[in-house]
Amino acid sequence: MSRIQPTLAALLAQGRKALIPYVMAGFPYADVTPELMHGLVAGGADVIELGVPFSDPSADGPVIQKAGEKALALGIGLADVLEMVRVFRTRDSATPVVLMGYANPVERYDIKYGASTTESAFIRDAAAAGVDGMLIVDYPPEECVEFASRLRAHGMDLIFLLAPTSTDARMAQVAEVASGYVYYVSLKGVTGSGALDVDAVEAMLPRIRQHVKVPVGVGFGIRDAATAKAIGQVADAVVIGSKIIQLIEQQPRDKVAAVARDFLKEIRAALD
Repeated sequence: MSRIQPTLAALLAQGRKALIPYVMAGFPYADVTPELMHGLVAGGADVIELGVPFSDPSADGPVIQKAGEKALALGIGLADVLEMVRVFRTRDSATPVVLMGYANPVERYDIKYGASTTESAFIRDAAAAGVDGMLIVDYPPEECVEFASRLRAHGMDLIFLLAPTSTDARMAQVAEVASGYVYYVSLKGVTGSGALDVDAVEAMLPRIRQHVKVPVGVGFGIRDAATAKAIGQVADAVVIGSKIIQLIEQQPRDKVAAVARDFLKEIRAALD
């Protein structure tokens, strides 16, 4: 079992909602990510989503795309992301870490570092680094039953996106494979775009929960304490990413973690 399920179960028992910040690995400085992750925890993060830089993202809006491009320009690859998690784990053995990205870096990692019909180099190394879960945007549930099983065998969860356009059949497919939590995309579009419709989210969550028995986090469009609080009243977790990226983008290196921490403290206070 990963750290995710007991973390979210403990929050549920306390009547609290999970705060899940997203940051891009290697942004805005190649070596700042472990320190930034500790800052997020100090600000009240319950789970951290760590973006894996990729050249051709399909779900990321312009803010996160730009962050990924900068990280790639700094030479950050998936092996570097795993090393960041290892460094983070030297001081934090409790906070769940989920890698969020795309299939290409994972499959390339296996090609580069060795894989077989019985073992994935990526799964092996991610587990050893202290990763708790994967959210791979372009892995549909019907194509990754075996991948999910291998992750679980190594104590990691496979997390899926659901959208306003998801059908009941799609939700049922996701429910068969997903563990940890599912991530409901609150609007049609990419990260950081559009206006958040809290009423529409509230109407959708009972449909999702008819099929999905793991906690439901909501993200895309949450930018401040007010929207986080509103979503926290109906969801199990609140995911916030693009706003954090914007806040840290122009900061000097020694201010990055503190700026993220102070922003999250505002969100945490609103949720509680």
